[in-house]
Amino acid sequence: MCEAIVTGIVSSSLAAPSDISVGEPVEARRRALSHRHGVSVHADNAAAVVGAELVVLSVKPQSLGSVLPSLGRALSSGQALASIVAGARMRSITDETGHQAVIRVMPNTPAQIAAGVSVWTTAPDVTDAQREAARSVVATLGEEVYVESEDLIDMATALSASGPAYVFTFIEALIDAGVSIGMSRDLAGQLAIETVLGSARMAKETGTHPAELRNMVTSPGGTTAAALMELEKGRLRHTVMEAVTKAYRRSKKLVDGR
Repeated sequence: MCEAIVTGIVSSSLAAPSDISVGEPVEARRRALSHRHGVSVHADNAAAVVGAELVVLSVKPQSLGSVLPSLGRALSSGQALASIVAGARMRSITDETGHQAVIRVMPNTPAQIAAGVSVWTTAPDVTDAQREAARSVVATLGEEVYVESEDLIDMATALSASGPAYVFTFIEALIDAGVSIGMSRDLAGQLAIETVLGSARMAKETGTHPAELRNMVTSPGGTTAAALMELEKGRLRHTVMEAVTKAYRRSKKLVDGR
């Protein structure tokens, strides 16, 4: 995800590659990032944040305990710290770093092709200028949605951040179904992907409630009605709702143990 942010910033000309510094402990990754993007790379995070206006924290939740204290010592009062770490509350980041200007962003993996949706919020100490700078960066990943309540970030973690996995699983199931009734895997894949893509675009562009769109496809006693009856027997809605709820509960426990 960090590399998606770098790609978005460079491709949108928000900053030149030479203006971007990355802290990366793995030497092979440092070489790859420098070669691919032309950015400055450092083994030490403290060196990477020197002179930065916006510092992006992109680590595994389990690494926060070792990263935050040293990062806090390196940050200056004029810098904003944006975290994309799942489950990490702004208060915990502030407590560990002593830094007040914290931004929390929850993107999703389609950000890698600038087609993601990111939900984000800011702590009270973030200035208007810092907020707009963060908005510009987040917007390079796709759609951006600013929310006032940090609780909505945890909810977005379960819905939109984990959501691509749910969609990919559904696409995979459609493809396997096509193969099982005699289609080639290539054709089934093309049809499944284009169907999901077109349906999502139709829902977005028409603004019509998904239930109404579903009814438009469903003729009484027809093939779609028969298929939907099987989905109901399998409790598809209930399963999806339970999955998102479980992901939400897990997101709150990742770092803070709530």
